[in-house]
Amino acid sequence: MKLLDKIGLALFSTLVLILAIITCLMIFGWLDTDLVYNFVEAGVHGQVSSNILLVVSMILILLAIKCIFFDSTSKQEVDYKNGILLENSDGKLLITKDTLENLVSGVVKGFDSAENITTRVELDKENNVIVFVNLSVKENAIIKELSTNLQTKIKTTIKKTSDLEVKEVNIKVKDIEPVKNEVQE
Repeated sequence: MKLLDKIGLALFSTLVLILAIITCLMIFGWLDTDLVYNFVEAGVHGQVSSNILLVVSMILILLAIKCIFFDSTSKQEVDYKNGILLENSDGKLLITKDTLENLVSGVVKGFDSAENITTRVELDKENNVIVFVNLSVKENAIIKELSTNLQTKIKTTIKKTSDLEVKEVNIKVKDIEPVKNEVQE
């Protein structure tokens, strides 16, 4: 929570507490309602006090608008949602989705029969890694064998480099590319 959010929360909590106490005191008859009315009237009709009250009211209105309509998540919290945060006694390590996607792309590009590769990594609520690979294969590729090898290699590479378990590796073959014959002159 940011400092401005903490200040806003403290101000609103204090204001609500004061209003609740005054209301209870008036209901129990321990505080005269005429005294409260005279105090409020003096605050509203006095030149200096009405200006101070106006400034305080405007600040409270702005804080209320900020707290209600604007997200208070910090950039660091957003980064944590875009990756996996690993912690140990020495500190923290954030492995982003982009890093994992680049790692998967590198693995897939190592296979000769794979072309036109796009990768996407998703994290579920338990931070399980789910990998999606879209690719074209060469005409002479054995798709079942290629996909099995890709799934195994992607899982082992991510486990080896980041110590993360991969829940799924989903491969979509979107096209078969013809083998290009080179003509020698």
